[in-house]
Amino acid sequence: MNKPLNKEIYFHVGIAKTGTTFLQYRVFPKFEGIYYIQRTRYKRALKIIRAKKHARYLVSREFDLHLELAAESFSSSFPDTKPIIVFRRQDSYIASQYRRFVKNGFTGKFTEFIDLDNDTGFFKKKYLEFFNQIQLLEKYFNPKPLVLFYEDLRSEPVTFIEKLARQLNVSINIKNVNLDKKHSSYSEKQLKAMMSLGKYINMEKRRLFKNDFLNFFWRLYLGSIRYTTLFLAKFIPQSYFSSEPLINKSDLEKIREYYNKDWEQCIDYAKKFDEHSSSE
Repeated sequence: MNKPLNKEIYFHVGIAKTGTTFLQYRVFPKFEGIYYIQRTRYKRALKIIRAKKHARYLVSREFDLHLELAAESFSSSFPDTKPIIVFRRQDSYIASQYRRFVKNGFTGKFTEFIDLDNDTGFFKKKYLEFFNQIQLLEKYFNPKPLVLFYEDLRSEPVTFIEKLARQLNVSINIKNVNLDKKHSSYSEKQLKAMMSLGKYINMEKRRLFKNDFLNFFWRLYLGSIRYTTLFLAKFIPQSYFSSEPLINKSDLEKIREYYNKDWEQCIDYAKKFDEHSSSE
């Protein structure tokens, strides 16, 4: 068994489309009073922490569907780590995920991406059961997880960042944080163009060769086609594409209703954590 290192460790287990990249590159590096191990150094995180050069650490990495594996692995070395997770309401989250996958080559309809009735979709229903992810983090780590929400980050970024800084007991100069949007979302017309192209060219990101060098050029080739298509689609007349929306509002309403209880559980959990923290 590993001996305790008497280190204070925070582990941001990022989920896609919840502001993870923004936090990793614009916020966490600005925190003062904690050593930040960002995503590109995650494989060395355990080694860095065991070197004992700092008293406090913040680790961040995006896991998505591999959350449990990451939590189990990290907690086996540092069970007293404080996990941090950011959720985004299920209907908004899955819509953003679908657009992301379409941009990267997925050609199926939204109802093929997630299927509430038979769960035969590409994205399984269990991955939208966020309260289960909270319980999973409770299972592997001794401290209760800090639960935050993407909607708060988007509507009041300064308040969100200051709250996170207080929870980590760090300081930050908000003036040093770039709050501008990184880029605008792709339009439906651009995404429909990608779906049309996908009928003829498999644009999905995947490892095609065993050789890393060849894979690099393969990804470069696909990337050049992908972003050229997205750019040129801006100039294609709207009449060229189907008038059917990429995602029907009724489908999103079903998802919101289906996961409403789970979402409320997450909100209640976060509120109880805030009440407990403020009373200490």
